[in-house]
Amino acid sequence: MRRKVSKRNVALYGLLCVLCVPFVFPTWWMVTSSMKPISEIFSESLLPSEWTFSTYSQVFRMQPFGQQYWNSLYIAVIVTVGTMAVAALAGYAFARIRFPGQNALFVVVLTGLLIPSEVTIVPLFQLFQSLGLTNTHWPLIIVPIFGAPCVLAIFIMRQFFIALPPELEEAARMDGLGRAGIFYRIALPLSRPALGAVAIFTFLHSWNLYLEPIVYLSTPDMFTLPQALTQFVDIYGGPMFNVQLAAATMTAVPILVVFVLAQRQFIEGLAHTGVKG
Repeated sequence: MRRKVSKRNVALYGLLCVLCVPFVFPTWWMVTSSMKPISEIFSESLLPSEWTFSTYSQVFRMQPFGQQYWNSLYIAVIVTVGTMAVAALAGYAFARIRFPGQNALFVVVLTGLLIPSEVTIVPLFQLFQSLGLTNTHWPLIIVPIFGAPCVLAIFIMRQFFIALPPELEEAARMDGLGRAGIFYRIALPLSRPALGAVAIFTFLHSWNLYLEPIVYLSTPDMFTLPQALTQFVDIYGGPMFNVQLAAATMTAVPILVVFVLAQRQFIEGLAHTGVKG
């Protein structure tokens, strides 16, 4: 019996290793190519003939990459925390508080998922330009928190709160807690899996945001990382692939860290979104 189980496990792990190659290989190629001379990047060799780390220092010499890294990091953190707060409050209200027009209002909120960001980018630019907020980070913070990108987060939180047993609220009311107390002491602590899912995809969306920074930002010191990655070119305007890949490797690190730290909450949170509705 043990032999059958061990053989089955070996076969399963072997299959998983094969299936992970399409996902792992691009990352491997990115990291190793960032240490190659530019003439070897598109060669068939999987490893550099000569390992060089000068491309990483060159990233900081060609651009204010440290400042750009900080711009992306603090914007993503603020947007993530703000979206979690708004989504938790709105999701709890739609799930647990009965008010006239509740379902109709929720349908209106969900229509935000159907509107591409490209449709609203011009009127939003005109709005922020009239407020004197262009070439600042305010549009990259305000729009994701209070705009369409927050809709999916609200949906996930609503579905999670709907799945909570109503007996928890009844017991909390018997203990003298009001609506705010029930939310902060009961519902919110139990919603960690859903909040983990919201945090991961919100951080990822903000970190990879590309169109909006191009529209709103115009000076290198204000650039975020996706916009900065396009600026590593030679004197003829041609891309410096090894330097770009070095910058891309450093850009991918926070995403990997966030996912590793919150992957369990992410999976549990998504699993709860379709329990009730």
